[in-house]
Amino acid sequence: MTVKVDIRVPVGRPLREVADFIARCEDAGFNGVGVHDHHHTGRDVYVALALAAERTSRLTLYPATSNAVTRHPLVLAALSNSVAELAPGRFLLSLAPGFLSVERAGEPQARRAHLRETVRTVRSLLRGESTPLGARETVLTHPVTPPPEVFVLAAGPRMLELAGEVADGVMMFVGLHPDAVRVAREHVATGARRAGRDPASIKEIFIVTTAVGPFEEVREWPRREFREGQSFLTYPSKANLRWLREAGIDLADDHRPGDIPPELATEICDAFGLFGPAEYCAERLLRAREEIGRGDDLHVFFFPAHTFASGYDLPEKDVAAFAETIGPRLAGS
Repeated sequence: MTVKVDIRVPVGRPLREVADFIARCEDAGFNGVGVHDHHHTGRDVYVALALAAERTSRLTLYPATSNAVTRHPLVLAALSNSVAELAPGRFLLSLAPGFLSVERAGEPQARRAHLRETVRTVRSLLRGESTPLGARETVLTHPVTPPPEVFVLAAGPRMLELAGEVADGVMMFVGLHPDAVRVAREHVATGARRAGRDPASIKEIFIVTTAVGPFEEVREWPRREFREGQSFLTYPSKANLRWLREAGIDLADDHRPGDIPPELATEICDAFGLFGPAEYCAERLLRAREEIGRGDDLHVFFFPAHTFASGYDLPEKDVAAFAETIGPRLAGS
């Protein structure tokens, strides 16, 4: 069994610098990079990915994540097809109801029915099929082969079921505890069976919150706020608390982060993601491979811990830790 590791890179620097950093992620040994799709930064993720495609040869590249509100399905298909043309076999599209981009655009998040239809439409267009759009049928003139896969980011049970129903894969934000993962997979399987699909055909990427550093420092994250009035553990969704409950950790939806005892924070960190020195993070991933790995690999997406204020900092520490310690330990296993 292998462990594939991707990492989140924000558009917090000029686009060419972001592309340079993504090239460093390839040099560090990462499997893939997911980049923010945050319009309010004034930097477009697909331009960043196009530049990165020219600077890399192995990395899987994707937006993390695009939404079904601010981009039309035909535009999403054209953008995805374009980056896939630049990076053959190395691009995937990930979609979600939307968070900060939708919030900054003054729009509500996409309803599940809207997201379901968007995923179906985009997948059809990318396959080169004649697809209903409004009152007419549309087909992409120059679809790439093979077409990019479409993943759905899912935190709650209904979104997990939607991913199983319509997507090629699911980016699961459910932590690493085997009991939580088991329940989450049951929801994906429910959606797949509802659509007459084989649950085993739905690919998985586990979103894993990471904080690399001394235990006494990084295990304070559950005791902090993401932004005023929102706890770190409810970002980007209160569904995080559901999966902690499946892991045997019961926190109220309106919990006060500072009231979490340090010993409970340690339990939360172990269930929620990777919190500790680089050596510990590598061993925690290897344990996760044994506990929740499926088939011949475990695929995770490093989501470096951050606050609202620090969300656009490049994950320099995480990349260095992966290059120097985590990646070699995984490869040596």
